[in-house]
Amino acid sequence: MERLWAPWRLEFVKAASGHDPLECVFCVAPARGDDRAALIVHRGERCFAILNLYPYTNGHLLIAPYRHLAQPGELDADERAELWDLLDRGLRTLDATLRPHGSNAGLNLGRTAGAGIEGHLHLHVVPRWNGDTNFMPVLADTRVMPQSLDDSWRLISEAWVPSTP
Repeated sequence: MERLWAPWRLEFVKAASGHDPLECVFCVAPARGDDRAALIVHRGERCFAILNLYPYTNGHLLIAPYRHLAQPGELDADERAELWDLLDRGLRTLDATLRPHGSNAGLNLGRTAGAGIEGHLHLHVVPRWNGDTNFMPVLADTRVMPQSLDDSWRLISEAWVPSTP
């Protein structure tokens, strides 16, 4: 079994355990008014796409509704449709810019399932490359990220794929 290690996420997990819902990153980031600083790569009407500040790989996107909802069943039909549309557009954008060999997409529902922020539904989109699990995390407790978040933001936000009719 291969593992995708992200040891730097430990600080996030520790901090998130005392998470204050009034300071939800998915509520605060869109209100900041500076998409680059907030790492928002695309805003839709009901949902948005943001780079993960603690990524597993370069281009790790999170897609979330603006409304603070915890479960998929709480989404209305328009939010659900836009969430899946942004997933499709995000995958196509990552394919065009970073050219991954594959991707993982999924929801972590609840702390036990791996949700760092369990009060606000968000969909992970993780680009993957052959050999993206290497010796560095095992030997040096270090993950090699060949691209900065700022460079990822610029590349992905500028190339965001338009919606298909």
